[in-house]
Amino acid sequence: MKVLLCHNYYLQAGGEDVVFADEAAMLEGHGHQVLRYTLHNKIIEHMPRWRLARRTVWNPQSYRELRELIRRERPQIMHCTNTFPLISPAAYYAARAEDVPVVQSLHNYRLLGAVGNRLAHGEVSGPGPIRAGSWQFFWSGGYRGSRPATAVLLAMLTWHGLIRTWTRAVDRYIALSEFSRRQFVEHGFPADKVVVKPNCVGCNGGPGAGAGGYAVFVGRLTPEKGIRTLLEAWPLLDRPTPLKIIGDGPLAEQVKAAARADPNIQWMGRVSLEDAMAVVGDAACLVFPSVWFETFGRTIIEAFAAGTPVVAAKRGPSIELVDEGRTGLFFEPGNAADLAAKVRLLTADPGKLANMRRAARSEFERKYTAEINYGRLMQIYNQVLRAPREQLQTQGAGQ
Repeated sequence: MKVLLCHNYYLQAGGEDVVFADEAAMLEGHGHQVLRYTLHNKIIEHMPRWRLARRTVWNPQSYRELRELIRRERPQIMHCTNTFPLISPAAYYAARAEDVPVVQSLHNYRLLGAVGNRLAHGEVSGPGPIRAGSWQFFWSGGYRGSRPATAVLLAMLTWHGLIRTWTRAVDRYIALSEFSRRQFVEHGFPADKVVVKPNCVGCNGGPGAGAGGYAVFVGRLTPEKGIRTLLEAWPLLDRPTPLKIIGDGPLAEQVKAAARADPNIQWMGRVSLEDAMAVVGDAACLVFPSVWFETFGRTIIEAFAAGTPVVAAKRGPSIELVDEGRTGLFFEPGNAADLAAKVRLLTADPGKLANMRRAARSEFERKYTAEINYGRLMQIYNQVLRAPREQLQTQGAGQ
């Protein structure tokens, strides 16, 4: 099969970039021919705002380039990891104009507008139609704390809502968890088009020994990832437990200050995926303190691959991923005292911890290996290729 993968890279590398690389390597490893169409947000620095706004709603250059690429290479399917902001939904119409089905992965809640913003702040909204957002969402700078950026997002969502892009131009959406799927379906996405395929772990060196006796956090150092809860919890431990923090971000200075004040906290900054997995594999547990609703929880699966149990905030997809008492423990989101208590409980019983390590690795092997993930991805692709497809009335709008 020849597959066209589309991805808009972020300025700072994140989980979506890793998934894009993992899925491309997985497909190529199984003999498929992979075409890559990518743009990078670094070009935004030299782009006038009006041009960025226009391209976010509809990028005519992406439309032309993708049509030319598809005509030349004739892929059977196009799979988009991220089209925001530079590629734009014009990519879908380029594929549809050439009769190529479209799959879009849902790695965030951006397409839900204000609803997605509430999810990002830990609030579950009730059922309702797809909404681009609201004036309150705009005035509060709901997207990235910026009114201009929010206005661009709302314009993109409003226009494509009006021409029914989300319901008609995409053949399948891939949600990463049942929780995420439920949010999209409850807010207007066609239930028969949203399927679940969790992420897999491309870097799998086998289970670690877990002999380090420390806890580890891996991720962006941002408020929504629960960094403040993590730092508040550590002084509450009555038995000193080392904590290694891997990652970088806006709260790096707070993490540095905590590390200076507490010799049990070590900030490691950014490290390679291989080095991070080695640290995770030797940890007693991984802490997943996120205070927002993730679409998945990739670091949880990475911990399971290393045979490391997880202490996770009981919220969103983590409830699906962690089997309490078997592969990890839950704590109340945002509750530093409860987090400290659960870390204390997990590390106090070496025998139970060893059982959890075996169970975590077993969970990974049963559900999240690259082979299992590949099978599910092929199932989705084949379903799309076999299904009758709706012909769009609107094609090439805004060329």
